[in-house]
Amino acid sequence: MVIANIIAYILVLTGALNWGLYGIFNFNLVSTIFMGARSVGSIITYSIIALAAIWLVISPFITNGALKLQGNRMVRESN
Repeated sequence: MVIANIIAYILVLTGALNWGLYGIFNFNLVSTIFMGARSVGSIITYSIIALAAIWLVISPFITNGALKLQGNRMVRESN
């Protein structure tokens, strides 16, 4: 679950960066990489980013309100 959350954050931040570039400079990074806004690579990339955003929305409901970015660590108490 932690790995999925980290990957989702990276994907959503990549999507936000793309929207920022498009809004400020009218430059679409994804469509530039995949040679067109409606190419297969662009559609797959946009779909994966959308799924990552949906995952970040529903993940706290699955984990009772906690969006985990670190694993559970056992801490030993020393006497």
